[in-house]
Amino acid sequence: MATLFTKIITGEIKGKIVFEDDQCAALVDIQPQAPTHILVVPKKEILNVSAARPEDERLLGHLLLVAAKVAEEQGVAGAGYRLVINNGRNGGQSVDHLHVHLLGGRAMTWPPG
Repeated sequence: MATLFTKIITGEIKGKIVFEDDQCAALVDIQPQAPTHILVVPKKEILNVSAARPEDERLLGHLLLVAAKVAEEQGVAGAGYRLVINNGRNGGQSVDHLHVHLLGGRAMTWPPG
């Protein structure tokens, strides 16, 4: 069964895609936690980081490089941004499809959560 993110990437559900290649897509978050809140989502459905396998190594690295590219394109790279990967319910993961949150456009506080 396809995840929410897969349905957005395939056009089954409406969503705003700001970047896409053969491995992933970057979607505008519908519940933004910062002025810029983009989700970088692999097209391969991986439950979370804990479920990733050695063969996913290149894909996981690609997600981070795409996040940096999208941060530049969205105009938040210069001032800085935060990348977050939630893992499991206690980690704050609400969609069971690995994704990288790109948050920018304001100063981030520490500690998070």
